Amino acid sequence: MSVKVGLVGCGRISKRHKEAIAAVNGIDITVVCDINTKVGKSAAQELNADYVERISDIKGVDIIAIATPSGHHPLHTIQACDTDAKYIVCEKPISLTVREAIEMYSCAKEHGKVILPVYQNRYNPLVQFSKNLISEDKLGMIYQFVLNVFWNRNDDYYKDSWHGTTRLDGGVLYTQASHYIDLLLFLFGKISTADGMGGRLRNMEIQDTLSAVMKFENGTIGTMNTTASVYRQNYRTELTLIGSKGTVRLSGTNLNTIEFWDVEGMQKPDMDFTVDHIYGKGHDSMYEYIVKEQWDKFPSYKDVISGIELMEKLSF
Repeated sequence: MSVKVGLVGCGRISKRHKEAIAAVNGIDITVVCDINTKVGKSAAQELNADYVERISDIKGVDIIAIATPSGHHPLHTIQACDTDAKYIVCEKPISLTVREAIEMYSCAKEHGKVILPVYQNRYNPLVQFSKNLISEDKLGMIYQFVLNVFWNRNDDYYKDSWHGTTRLDGGVLYTQASHYIDLLLFLFGKISTADGMGGRLRNMEIQDTLSAVMKFENGTIGTMNTTASVYRQNYRTELTLIGSKGTVRLSGTNLNTIEFWDVEGMQKPDMDFTVDHIYGKGHDSMYEYIVKEQWDKFPSYKDVISGIELMEKLSF
């Protein structure tokens, strides 16, 4: 029997959810929910699904997928807890504050629900490969990392009702770089201390540029630089790992290329890590894990809270 999904929100990221679900066997969108009746009905017709205006009207689904503006995630997740769906997929970031995140998880626990956060970049093939390198001690002690996320989000991007606002967007760490905060937690574990400086350089409510330095409990030290203000188009995303047994630099839009490799006793892997989508193919993997009920593949509560704690500290 196919897993049934209720999709909440028909904006930009909903397209990635629709593509991913269509690519995975055993799961289908059966209900679409959006307060914009025209947009919601159009999406429902495209998917041959039912349309409802309110989350409380979603019936007969196993999963509710929240794909609304970031600042609405807490409210919509809590509303989803009152439906008959057991699992709630929530796009990144699940909230803009630690307080809201704790409230979401508490509500889910009280209602017997499970929150499945969307941090799909940890599923990308080269990220998984790098995680194994670190876990298997192939790079030795990771002394330092440098993570750069240099992207373009032009003025038109910020002309809608929520991008660029403190209440719903949160800033470059939340809307652009939260996947890479999760990636650092995935690779290195818990952060012990962090500090940084950001700028509201384009006359918006939110920070569009930020640099941070952090130390993890395992001793690893590193920096993260992120901006949404690169001229004209995305420039690059890159992660350099400096370990006692080797140095590796990953690059590409979704960290899908090994740009530098010098590892003790290991040749550069002759593997294809290509990801032919701007968002990567992690959403596909995520829905495959849902169909297979591989819940351990999702970020832990501790990772989610740690990530939001860091973003909140540096952004507000």
